Amino acid sequence: MLKKLSRRLLARLGWKLIDPPERPAQAVLLAYPHTSNWDGVYALLIKLALGLEARWVGKDTLFRWPVGGLMRRLGGIPIDRRAPRGFVAEMAAQFATHPNFLLVIAPEGTRSLTKGWKSGFYRIALAAKVPVALAFVDYPRREAGILAYLTLTGDPATDIAAIARHYEGRQGKRPELASPIRWLD
Repeated sequence: MLKKLSRRLLARLGWKLIDPPERPAQAVLLAYPHTSNWDGVYALLIKLALGLEARWVGKDTLFRWPVGGLMRRLGGIPIDRRAPRGFVAEMAAQFATHPNFLLVIAPEGTRSLTKGWKSGFYRIALAAKVPVALAFVDYPRREAGILAYLTLTGDPATDIAAIARHYEGRQGKRPELASPIRWLD
């Protein structure tokens, strides 16, 4: 019922859903560009409309009272960005124990402009041996969903170039805040 309702709402708002025909049971979904709080609203609608049982990571401050419980029920996993402690290994272990696991990560790590992407998603996908899903919300085109699923080669330069080619021309709500698709760390 939520799937149908979300699809209707997105259609009424003028959005077209993009979803490749083959969907793997496990993947790291990249949420790019992430330039506005509205991205989260649309991402939730897209998650429901596509029937994705996706989990997502967010800064731990999003999980405080009074909305913390709701955030967890919506699939949120809090992370303390000030004190990284084996996050990549922890997420790779989640893939090993859950046969149907989709993990959403904003590779920029913020809605603000940065000089590039953090590599955590890449290291998680390689460690878990899962593809990367290129999820997006393109405001000018009013399109959203998943562009493609990529199996990483293990060569960071090759993989980031392939990712950049897929996202070329896609714009967030505030394009000036979209970080360039290149490695930060």
